[in-house]
Amino acid sequence: MSNISQFERDIKNIAKIDAVPLILSMVKQATGMRFATVARVTEANWVACAVNDSIDFGLEPGSELAIDTTFCDQIRQNRQPVIFKHASEHSIYATHPIPKLYQLESYVSVPIVRSNGEFFGTLCAIDNIPAYFDEETVLTTLGKV
Repeated sequence: MSNISQFERDIKNIAKIDAVPLILSMVKQATGMRFATVARVTEANWVACAVNDSIDFGLEPGSELAIDTTFCDQIRQNRQPVIFKHASEHSIYATHPIPKLYQLESYVSVPIVRSNGEFFGTLCAIDNIPAYFDEETVLTTLGKV
């Protein structure tokens, strides 16, 4: 099966899950960020499967980003979340190329792992303004989704 049909199938399967729009809204509410997505992430690809975008970031289901321009490849490898609330004032992310590329100030992304242990992708929230939330609460909440 080609990667294209694999991603189309993943997008359709995510679209069939009635709770996904509510989950994306809850992620935005919990983080205060204005963009949330479920992304399918492989070693070579990043594909948006579901999107809730209030900042006109420009992604929709089926949109792709180069995997090396995302934090999601790191999340795929380590299965650990990446989180920052104010990139331009953060000791690591102030000079990191990814926030600069997308003009990100705030970012939360957690791994999505299938019940069989296979990595599927990420649940992400981003914004171009700083976010103010309790990291532990947000990570706990997103980890339960």
